[in-house]
Amino acid sequence: MAGTKQKTKLFNGRDQSWMQFNRRVLEEAEDAGNPLLERVKFLAITGSNLDEYVEIRQAGLMQRIEDGYREQGYDGLRPDESLAALTADIHDFVSAQYRCWNQHLLPELRKQRIQLLEWNELDEDARIYAQNYFQREVDPLLTPIAIDPAHPFPRVLNKALCLALLLRRKRRSSGPQVMGVVTVPRALPRFVRLPSAEGYFDYLLLQDLIAQNLGGMYRGYEVLGRAAFRVTRNSNLYFEEEEARSLLETIRVELHNRRKGDAVRLEIETGADPEIVERLRVNFELDEDQVFRGDGPVNLSRLMFFYGDVQRPDLKFPSFTPRAFSLSRKSANIFDELRQHDVLLHHPYDSYDPVVDFIQQGAEDPAVMSMKQTLYRTSHDSPVFSALIEAAATKETTLVVELMARFDEASNIRWARSMEDAGVQVFHGVVGLKTHCKLAMLVRRDEDGVTRRYCHMGTGNYNPVTARFYTDLSMLTCDPQITEKVHMVFNYLTAHAEIDDYRPLLVAPLTMAESFLGLIRREQEHAQAGRPAHIVAKMNALLEPSVIEALYQASQSGVEVDLIVRGLSILRPGVKGLSDRIRVRSIVGRFLEHSRIFHFANGGDDEIYLGSADWMPRNLFERCEVVFPVRDAAAKARIHEEILPAYLADTLKARLQQADGSYIRAGKILKDAKPFASQDFLMQLAEGKTDLDAIPKPAAAKALAKAAQRKAHAAD
Repeated sequence: MAGTKQKTKLFNGRDQSWMQFNRRVLEEAEDAGNPLLERVKFLAITGSNLDEYVEIRQAGLMQRIEDGYREQGYDGLRPDESLAALTADIHDFVSAQYRCWNQHLLPELRKQRIQLLEWNELDEDARIYAQNYFQREVDPLLTPIAIDPAHPFPRVLNKALCLALLLRRKRRSSGPQVMGVVTVPRALPRFVRLPSAEGYFDYLLLQDLIAQNLGGMYRGYEVLGRAAFRVTRNSNLYFEEEEARSLLETIRVELHNRRKGDAVRLEIETGADPEIVERLRVNFELDEDQVFRGDGPVNLSRLMFFYGDVQRPDLKFPSFTPRAFSLSRKSANIFDELRQHDVLLHHPYDSYDPVVDFIQQGAEDPAVMSMKQTLYRTSHDSPVFSALIEAAATKETTLVVELMARFDEASNIRWARSMEDAGVQVFHGVVGLKTHCKLAMLVRRDEDGVTRRYCHMGTGNYNPVTARFYTDLSMLTCDPQITEKVHMVFNYLTAHAEIDDYRPLLVAPLTMAESFLGLIRREQEHAQAGRPAHIVAKMNALLEPSVIEALYQASQSGVEVDLIVRGLSILRPGVKGLSDRIRVRSIVGRFLEHSRIFHFANGGDDEIYLGSADWMPRNLFERCEVVFPVRDAAAKARIHEEILPAYLADTLKARLQQADGSYIRAGKILKDAKPFASQDFLMQLAEGKTDLDAIPKPAAAKALAKAAQRKAHAAD
């Protein structure tokens, strides 16, 4: 391996990989094969993705540079070099976003009689309606500001849409120009629905409506120019544990301080007066390359509005009803069922109701004596919270809530207080570590007099809303070896009580990293001994260098490695002498791929693990995570014969990563392969419209993999 390091770059850049991921999402917006409003939704997602990335990652790089960091990253770049490359990529990406909007989506929307109109396109009735709406709903929320020595530049909120104005007093036609700022109310939709002919959906940008009424707000001024703009601020969350009075108080203080973050990006309309741009740039202390111009609505994430407001089911994905779960005839309740066998659920193809029912039954069942639950983020009206509050009246009820779930801290604080008021014992996990594992445990005295533990373990959050469009796996079990160690994990979370051995669970930050490395080394030993050796791993991101180097070594020893990585991957697949047998694919489609699956051939005695952790430093070393084995024969067969083969055979929504970090659609590499979309297949399977025979045979999947390898070798 040492010799390889000298000859070959081991890792691609993290920022490059993230931009590649968002480009894959943008491809879905550009893809005419997707329904039109779904394409608009994908474009909006690229906007919200970019927002979060800029205020966290780009801001973090800037902070590191200011703090004097010069160390090279995985890709050999210093923070200043990474920032320069990232900023250039973002400029290119923003241009691509607006090309997609202006050249693809906007014309198609017009063809479908969905129109975003400008003021001069409105007829008299629409103008009267808009003006009445302004007087009734908008004007009471506006605070126009003219900036002068007595009125300094206002504190612009993070990502708030504003109008910047260039003004001059009418009585002083030769006097100095001054700036004006109007914040567009966040409480109102960014698009005003206008009266229109039947079958038409006509809209006006809220900022354009406000602009038509500037004269009334700035009487005595002449408006020389105006432009919509938006400022993104540093939203990194930093605090010192030892200086904090309590974690709860610390997060509350940081939520307040977040509003005081330095500006890191200025978005502004392409046609903005250069004087306005320069004044804003100077005011926010930004460099020119931190100014991003957009030829269209500022803040593309707000385009999500159209998806909900336009009632055109024909322009969306067909509706899908998840498969319902049924108890077997011998079972009166879920506890009877679990004493017979584990239950594996694949969401959203399987309904999420059994998970909610498990927790609600635990709250209602007098035979259940205690309930323990972890929560990272969930919906505002979550039935899980209601069940825990109900349980607290009669049972020992414990909740471990993650206060630092990024951008969900405020709601989690409110829920934590509500829980405490109801009598739930609320803990915030291990200080300094995020609690990211997905665990629920009930202790029940069963009808036979035996006290048993019943557990739910999953790969996704306890959120019935996101469970409809995230792919995740749930396992319900009363396996005594597993449930005993889940109990020990809760002891670790509430009392920091560690034990030496959590097997069969893999628990971060205690045992998981070394356990995964050991499993990879074991495959390497099997390959060297001529036994079956194959790793298939599905996750959200792959960033941990030690795991990647172990995969490289396994590949060189003969292990076949198939990785399904939705987002970031800095591994370089298909490099001769380094990663010949490693293939990386990413699937971006209707549902957000969120499940984590780890399959090891183990010389023919297959092992499968599921869990909450990606192969990233933060998951393996900086969070409380749990990965658990799948032992039930039927559950293992389902993953081995249905779920993983479907993902590996995808030619329509899968992209194959190349050695340089770029991605190519699988169908373009193997043009003769049968068109196959894994998510479509899994939906049809859940609805009983197809069977496992529809999955392309392994030979076809292997041919696709070999074609990808040849292309990677040629590029390298």
